[in-house]
Amino acid sequence: MGETKTASASPVPCGHQQTSSLGVSAARSQSVLNGFPVQNGATNLGPSTRPAPRLLPEYTCFRLKLASSKIHRWGIYAGEPIPPRRKVIEYTGERISRRETKRRAEQSQLTYMFTLDSYWTLDGAVGGSGAQYINHSCEPNLVARIVKGHILYVSLRPIRQGEELTIDYHFDKKVEKVPCRCGSLKCRGTINVTE
Repeated sequence: MGETKTASASPVPCGHQQTSSLGVSAARSQSVLNGFPVQNGATNLGPSTRPAPRLLPEYTCFRLKLASSKIHRWGIYAGEPIPPRRKVIEYTGERISRRETKRRAEQSQLTYMFTLDSYWTLDGAVGGSGAQYINHSCEPNLVARIVKGHILYVSLRPIRQGEELTIDYHFDKKVEKVPCRCGSLKCRGTINVTE
């Protein structure tokens, strides 16, 4: 069995009062790096193998709604207008090693894993905030930022109330191609990076 570690239970504050252009405190914004989720396949596992989808408000900075999505299964929607460059939600989950990540990916056809660094991955299927239900788009309205071991989803532009939140998963071009169903005008036809 691979190593696991419980992820931090306390969310990164939204910091609506004094924030940098990323919507996080200036001290934290200096250590921002890009990070992208790892998600395999789209086959439905039986309902008895998964808990009901949920959205944890303590990890959100705006009113958000979990509902079915035209892109894939579930999606997260803005419950109010969201300005650009603001933290929207923190991606949480069980912190697992690379070995455990590989084991879980081989064991399940549907995973919600986000690579944190060269060793750790967060498994949103275990203790996830709901951010694991944010779908891929080739023209996303969010970007992922890793700040001191926390994965934050930050708005790229103004987001309308009722709009589905999306992020570009940036799957590696060297791995199996995953078809994209985002429907955007700039859709590249795959979740994988093509350049």
